[in-house]
Amino acid sequence: MQHIKAAQSYLFVPGQRPDRFAKAAASGADEIILDLEDAVGPDMKDQARANILDWFAQGGTGIVRINSHDAPWYCDDLAALRDSQCTALMVPKADPISLARVAAEAPDKPLIALVETAAGIAGLRDSIMQRGVTRLAFGNLDFGADMRLPAGGSVLDHARYEIVLASRLGNLPRPIDGVTTDLKSTSAITADVQHARALGFGAKLCIHPAQISAVAQGFFPAPIEIDWATRLLTALKDAAGAAVQIDGKMVDKPLIDRARQILQDAEVTG
Repeated sequence: MQHIKAAQSYLFVPGQRPDRFAKAAASGADEIILDLEDAVGPDMKDQARANILDWFAQGGTGIVRINSHDAPWYCDDLAALRDSQCTALMVPKADPISLARVAAEAPDKPLIALVETAAGIAGLRDSIMQRGVTRLAFGNLDFGADMRLPAGGSVLDHARYEIVLASRLGNLPRPIDGVTTDLKSTSAITADVQHARALGFGAKLCIHPAQISAVAQGFFPAPIEIDWATRLLTALKDAAGAAVQIDGKMVDKPLIDRARQILQDAEVTG
C-alpha cells in the first residue's frame, strides 16, 4: 500500500517581497505560504496581492494566507484568488462562520483553517465539517493574545489538544503547529517540534528557511521507535496467531496500530 506524505513544513513568505518567492520555493519546505495578512502592512496589501497573482501567472505555486473576514482587504483577496492557481487558502481567525463564508465565495479552493481565537477553539467541532477544510493549523501567538495569556509555551497545550482531537474526529491529517519565533536557537525549534509531535501534531509553520531542517528531522520517527515497531511486527508475523510479548509487554491491538503508524510515518517521510 502506498501512503501519501502530508506536508510537514510550511514556510511563510511576505507577499510584498516577490524577490523571496522563488527562494522560498527552493528552500526545501514542503509548502510555501504567500502571506497577505500579518506580514504585510496596510499600505502594501494591494501590491502584495498583485505580486502573488503575478507569481501564479508565471507558473509558481503556493498557499495564500488571506486577510481575515473582518479586514477591509478580505473581499478583494477572495475576488482575486478564487480563480487563481493557488493550491489552498489559509483562513486566519478560522471559526465555523468565517470558514463557511470563504467556502461559499471560493468553493473550489481547499482551506487550511488557522485556529487562533477563543471562538476558533470553541467551534472546532463545526469547523471540521465545513466544506473545503483539509487541515487545521494553530496560530499560537494570536491565540495567546486573544486569550489574554501573559506567556506562551505549555499553557497553550490544552488548545493544541483540542485541535489534535478535532483533526482526528474530522479524519483530517495531523494538524500544523504554530510558529517558533526564536530564529537563532536550533535547540528552540527542535524542542518545539518534539513537543508538537508528542501532542499529535504532524507539521509546523516556519518563518525562516533555517527552521525547515529541524522540522523535517523532528517529525521523523526516532531510530528507537522504528526498531521497536519493526521488532513488534516481525514477532507478530512469526507468531502466526499466537500470543506475543515485546520487551516484557503483551502485544495488543493498540500497540500493533502504533507500530504500523510509526513505520508508515518513516516510509512517507523517509
